[in-house]
Amino acid sequence: MSVVAARGFSATGVAAGIKGDGVLDLAVVVADHTVPTAAVFATSQAPAAPVRLSAHNVGVQTGSRAVVLNSGCANAATGAIGDGAARATVEAAADLLACDADQVLVCSTGTIGSRLPVDRILSALPQTIAAARSDLESGTRAAQAIMTTDTVAKQAAVTRGGYTVGGMVKGAGMIRPDMATMLAVITTDADLSAAALDHALRKAVSVSFNALTLDGCASTNDTVIVMASGASMVTPDVDEFVDDLSAVCRDLANQMARDAEGASRVVTLHVTGTTTQHQARALGRDICDSDLVRASFFGGDPNWGRLLGAAGASSVPIDPGMFSVSYNGVAVAADGVSVDFDQPSLLARMEEGDIDIAVTVGAGAGSATIVTTDLTPAYVEFNGERS
Repeated sequence: MSVVAARGFSATGVAAGIKGDGVLDLAVVVADHTVPTAAVFATSQAPAAPVRLSAHNVGVQTGSRAVVLNSGCANAATGAIGDGAARATVEAAADLLACDADQVLVCSTGTIGSRLPVDRILSALPQTIAAARSDLESGTRAAQAIMTTDTVAKQAAVTRGGYTVGGMVKGAGMIRPDMATMLAVITTDADLSAAALDHALRKAVSVSFNALTLDGCASTNDTVIVMASGASMVTPDVDEFVDDLSAVCRDLANQMARDAEGASRVVTLHVTGTTTQHQARALGRDICDSDLVRASFFGGDPNWGRLLGAAGASSVPIDPGMFSVSYNGVAVAADGVSVDFDQPSLLARMEEGDIDIAVTVGAGAGSATIVTTDLTPAYVEFNGERS
């Protein structure tokens, strides 16, 4: 259950000295040969140097051989020096792997505005690539090496029809749809073209990472990469592969929600009744990005008026006369007004942990599911102290 679950890949993580104290902070994922690759990147207007370089490489390459990832420094807002550090990293990896520099992708995560100690990466790369293996322990070390405020490594895998999809992700804060501060590398041994991977990845991301909002904040380094070795010699049905890739991405996204900074519960919001799916997703984001709404989740309060307030402030059209809400299967509002319900029973159920909310805003066919967490004093304290 890791980024090396699929055949044809190896990985590991080492302590390169970026974070110090012997903490793992440099990872590689290496394909046995150049393989078809697809990726999606940060939508920020200020993308980090590794995002710009990797996006360029994906656009010009015929495939990828490796991904180099570091934690402890985002290499964002670092100007020409940051661009040079990203280039030096891919060139060094390419020399070690005897491939073209544009066949190596690079990812960074950590503090924005700090210069990347690239000399430490260049010094550690030879031993890191040499140590890459295809066993679970090595895959786990890679997942640990990309952690920042994460408390656990996040990995997932699915096997079906003779092929496997596996991956790793990091992210616990600054997570909003359109990915935010998260890095994911996913591998498969299915035999697929880069075009097929791109199609599947965009569909999978839309229902997983882009359906997750933990604090409404976006960042500069978002990257999700998928690589296909073809080692299984199985070319799956495209829709089947989309389902499997989506399952892995959802699993990873849910692990991110479970590990969210300061969160005490995961909240799943189902929105129905908009004209389009895009509208449903946008409305769900607007509701879940409300501090008042997320504070009510922390209190275990079925305050549906806060949901209505956030929905009404959204640019997505709603019909207030059809606004209906249920918490954990208990209706608290229907057609825009409160309904009677057993409040003590519902409050007791909400105290048990996670919350499932269904909101209907009209008669349209659009629907979407958004995953978020509560807003807690621990989150404010953590981010108030972190430099």
